[in-house]
Amino acid sequence: MNTEQKLLEKWRKLPLDKQQEVLQFVESLNSLAGKGSEASASPTLNEQQQSKETKLGHRLRQIRTKIVASGEPLLNREEIEQEVISRRGGLQNISE
Repeated sequence: MNTEQKLLEKWRKLPLDKQQEVLQFVESLNSLAGKGSEASASPTLNEQQQSKETKLGHRLRQIRTKIVASGEPLLNREEIEQEVISRRGGLQNISE
């Protein structure tokens, strides 16, 4: 198990409010790391993309955190595809 997996496993076991604290702490570390380096004046593609996704990404992380805190298991890719199919009335994409 790599460091990322260990961190995620421990984070998932935390209560919702502590998960939010960890997220804020990591974001502050990223912010400090960005200030310490001499970055170029123009934002990178990644920074531009993050700024566009910030509100949506933040909301999705909040929803995910609530789901994890509730004990509800997260869906894998196959389960998500099945959920989409069922919500579309059983219609599948026939693009083969």
